[in-house]
Amino acid sequence: MANIAERQKFILEQLKQQGYVKVSDLSRDLNASEVTIRKDLKLLEEKKLLQRSHGSASNLTSIITDKHIDVKEKMQIEEKLRIARAANKLLEAEDKIIIASGTTLLAFAHAIDIREQITVITSSVKVSLSLCYNPFIDIIQLGGTIRKNSVSVIGHYAESTLESLSCNKLFIGVDGIDLEYGLTTSELNEARINQQMIAAAQKIIVLTDSSKFNKRGFCKICEIDSIHHIITDTNAPANVIKNFQERNIEVTLV
Repeated sequence: MANIAERQKFILEQLKQQGYVKVSDLSRDLNASEVTIRKDLKLLEEKKLLQRSHGSASNLTSIITDKHIDVKEKMQIEEKLRIARAANKLLEAEDKIIIASGTTLLAFAHAIDIREQITVITSSVKVSLSLCYNPFIDIIQLGGTIRKNSVSVIGHYAESTLESLSCNKLFIGVDGIDLEYGLTTSELNEARINQQMIAAAQKIIVLTDSSKFNKRGFCKICEIDSIHHIITDTNAPANVIKNFQERNIEVTLV
């Protein structure tokens, strides 16, 4: 078994490569007990070199802060375009879909080219503006309070409208995906409306670029097992993609 310095060096190297480590994997790779590994992680956390969670650890930089949509639109542009085109292929005639807020969802709205009638329910003002001249799309814009950072609607009125709807697909973005903690966003009211969207939809489709993996936003949206399909780019961590597939979550890499 490696000594404490060697173990901690190995742990930090794995974190640098993957952004996320599991106690069970480290125990196996280092031929050390899980108790020993947990002690190592505790010491590294005290040194502010990582953040522990149940059965795992992640980089301190994994906590996401809220950014304005205009800033986010300039990030991972090519990846978002590929994700958007793949999502567009999932649309079918007479679909009743929900499109949540976010720049990847806005890219999806720009990519929609269906020539059959569909209905879109959205909290995003920018998504509505993008789709409003398309003759094949009926739009239900949720009402309520505008959250300026995302230019989208939050609050009781939007949530109560969703309670009365049943849709076959939800396209949703996230600020972070953590295998242990689930899907997260950076703002409490955004998380609440996302949860109501999930309750209103039969199939949950996550559109996210690979930079969101092994990271957490401030507010939890749902568990990983609540989703059915994820579309992301080919830079997504292999261990995370394998975990999704083992949970019978469909994965599309673009």
